[in-house]
Amino acid sequence: MSTVTDISHSPAPSTAHVQEVLRSAERELHELLHKRAEIMKRIGTIKQTLLYLAKTFGDEVLTPEVLPILGRGTPRKQPGFTRACRTVLMEAGIPLEARQGYRELARRFPELIERHKDPMASVTTVFNRLVGYAEVRSFLNGKGRRVWEWVAEPATASPAIMDLPSRPI
Repeated sequence: MSTVTDISHSPAPSTAHVQEVLRSAERELHELLHKRAEIMKRIGTIKQTLLYLAKTFGDEVLTPEVLPILGRGTPRKQPGFTRACRTVLMEAGIPLEARQGYRELARRFPELIERHKDPMASVTTVFNRLVGYAEVRSFLNGKGRRVWEWVAEPATASPAIMDLPSRPI
């Protein structure tokens, strides 16, 4: 006796029921994406705060567990290009044009730049990918040029920390 069910003759589900399931799933997806964006902003704020504290008091104030999260500590044999882009944007303190990001990467991570056929295109691609991850925001500056900025919640960060001087890029 065969246990195979012929699904070609099974009744079609109610269209209204399917539509309600779709609407419910879409609502939940939008809610989760919004929550993820808010969490990424909060993570960005905390990372930036820790970074500024480390700049002020030295990396030794950070725990060994948090050092790799901030791209510090024992360097990996080949640090990733995306991680380097994150570090540059996080430490910049100002929105960067792709060319500025490229120059900073070339200064700090020359071995990464050498591995890319078109490093400017790679920087732009990674910066845009970080926008998709809600870690970075992109907008046009006063000159009409595209810039990227690490996402953080300045209103929740300590004013003293936000006023710390950052390295010029």
